[in-house]
Amino acid sequence: MGYKDLIIPTHNLPKTLILDTQTNILDEVLISVELDRKYKEESLKPYLDDDYYKCWLPTIESEIAVFFPNNDNNLKKITNIHFPITLESKDWEKRNRKNSDKKAFSTLFKVKLYKNDNGFPGEVISYDNIVFRATEKNGDVFNLDVSSNDLFIPKDGFFVSLQVLGYTDKTGKLLPNKKYKEIKSKGGVVKIPTNFRPLLPFTDEILEHNTFIKRVFVNNNQWVQFKRGIVDSSLLKSGLNNYGVGVTYRVYKED
Repeated sequence: MGYKDLIIPTHNLPKTLILDTQTNILDEVLISVELDRKYKEESLKPYLDDDYYKCWLPTIESEIAVFFPNNDNNLKKITNIHFPITLESKDWEKRNRKNSDKKAFSTLFKVKLYKNDNGFPGEVISYDNIVFRATEKNGDVFNLDVSSNDLFIPKDGFFVSLQVLGYTDKTGKLLPNKKYKEIKSKGGVVKIPTNFRPLLPFTDEILEHNTFIKRVFVNNNQWVQFKRGIVDSSLLKSGLNNYGVGVTYRVYKED
């Protein structure tokens, strides 16, 4: 508290680290009541795909966010977020068969919701610690129930972000996870971020570039739009420009 975050490589650490001071803003206190009003429920479906080559490879040092616009002034509360995931077959030769046995995984994810700050993720909407564990038994979409978190959609829209925390044991306890793999090359040892399962399918069915990413040691850990000319990715070269998250929300009627 009181200092800016300092992100540095762990090799050749100095004995003393100098931190810059920063004025902290206290977490907002929200007072809410259950709305006793009629509403209708609406959903934006997730975009699914089982093709390995159309997927984002999650890493611990990266965060991915998807923008959802707000097209009217009606009061809306988010109740569920639908995260599409890609299941991989145990047998590569049977990867295109829906009934093939899938590779097992148990992965912990962290979810954040951000306000829209001039087209980029801004302040967080909720300080609740929202995490979930996904396994192959969840199928090709994980439905996260956030109805108890009182997440109301801001007038300028919002972002939903996803960050992998690592693999877990069968009880959901986080295991020691290596953030990087060390690969020997002619120029020395190269650190490659470890890719975690499940993979996240991207889609070409959304025309807008609604997906944003940030990495700890790239672009000063700032958000960048997932778009050609800004990000170098084989997904973009194939026209796959968005992670197709879905949401379900209540639209409340006026009193």
